[in-house]
Amino acid sequence: MATARHAIQATRSGVLTATLLGLLLFVGVAAAGSEPKLDIAVQQSGQAFIVDAAADVAVPVDTAWDVLTDFDHMTSILGNLTASRIIARNGNIWQVKQEGVARYGPFSYSFESVREIRLEPMKRIVSKNLSGTVARMSSVAELVALGTGVQIRYHVELEPGSMLARMFGRTFVRHEVEEQLQRMMREMVRRAA
Repeated sequence: MATARHAIQATRSGVLTATLLGLLLFVGVAAAGSEPKLDIAVQQSGQAFIVDAAADVAVPVDTAWDVLTDFDHMTSILGNLTASRIIARNGNIWQVKQEGVARYGPFSYSFESVREIRLEPMKRIVSKNLSGTVARMSSVAELVALGTGVQIRYHVELEPGSMLARMFGRTFVRHEVEEQLQRMMREMVRRAA
């Protein structure tokens, strides 16, 4: 009698375990489908790097826009920034000053920049470096509404001023862009929730 009871309990336990594993697998697959998608290509032309990235995020366009333009709170979004603030505004043209430390393995270097940011609300952010440790930089971020969220198309051309970027080249530039975009996408998802 006790053996039959143990067999029934074992069967129930096995069914419960199988059901829970199936549910976890389903939830995991559903969550993976909503994961942000990021594609990055980096090319080098002389001392300059050209980056093209596309990020698909299942958030409303206005949420993505709010994160991308939240310069006064960017230090809480991007781990490599120690300071970020809007220092001037003239309509949709802003000047933003940022400072931070870029890390790559055991190496690091401090950086600073002042950039002019031109905003086309909910559509495009055009940026160019005015001063700082980067020799030259210009970028365009475009927001394209998708059925399930937004795609951010990011194009940047830069000539780094750091020895670190010159030493590690495309690998370092890709690492920096990928890390920043992933952190921004996580913040978009967090705010949308």
